[in-house]
Amino acid sequence: MTASNHPDKVRVAAVQYGLRGISGPEDFERQVEYFVLSAADYGSDFITFPELFAMQLLSPGARLPAAEAIAAIDALTPRFTAFMSGLAQQYRINIIGGSHPVRIDTGATRNRCHIFLRDGSTHYRDKLHPTPSERDAWGIEGGTARDADVIETDCGPVGVMICYDSEFPELPRRLIDQGAEILFVPYCTDDRRGHLRVRYCCAARAVENQCYVVTAGVTGNLPNVFNMDIHHAESAILTPSDMPFARDGIAAEVTPNSEGMAIADLSLADLRQARANGAVRNLADRRLDLYRVDWN
Repeated sequence: MTASNHPDKVRVAAVQYGLRGISGPEDFERQVEYFVLSAADYGSDFITFPELFAMQLLSPGARLPAAEAIAAIDALTPRFTAFMSGLAQQYRINIIGGSHPVRIDTGATRNRCHIFLRDGSTHYRDKLHPTPSERDAWGIEGGTARDADVIETDCGPVGVMICYDSEFPELPRRLIDQGAEILFVPYCTDDRRGHLRVRYCCAARAVENQCYVVTAGVTGNLPNVFNMDIHHAESAILTPSDMPFARDGIAAEVTPNSEGMAIADLSLADLRQARANGAVRNLADRRLDLYRVDWN
């Protein structure tokens, strides 16, 4: 697929998801479908859910220790993926499906984001950089090189960085070098400091890569779900900092710690023009004679 086959404008939605106790999976599915339907009604091409938002599925039962919680959420993954894939096709929208822990064939645990495209295909990307808390509390290990690749969509190649991944500049540069113009960042942070680490780094990624970055976080709490205690989110759709874009580099954002959704139109034509003729041209002006990353 070439750039000429892709639209010049893409509409994206970022969900700031409110965690709260539910009585069963049907409650979770109603809440998720509400957001998907709303984004589709607004004509969105993409909707992004936050990191670990599916842990809400564990809230009806008793608080489980880490290993049992991982097993329980992993057992619900087939239902989750079938449901989300159905929504993507029913509402004709590409869904960045947040993330949750899964068990892989080796027995290891990964923090996995499933991507559900409106053509019916399903993809996934595993978090490359687990936080110390994820490693210690859940035993999560990082993904592999295939998780650092773009996903081809009907709106062009896109990249996914799960929360902490956004704080490492090598990954987004790899995704941009593969053709991504939009990076999606599902995240889950406990306090404002954690949120700001993600926010500041995502703003930097948008500037240094002359791309759009869409962040989606969780708010609320799940008192009876292991390691899902407090949360802070200010989800946003971020742009480069140059003339064609929003004055503050923020196309849209959600009120802090309230459930809601940000929606914005992203001009890929403006992005390409800025890369070629902007006030600064970060991608074109790299000193590849002095530094280069050779991807394996």
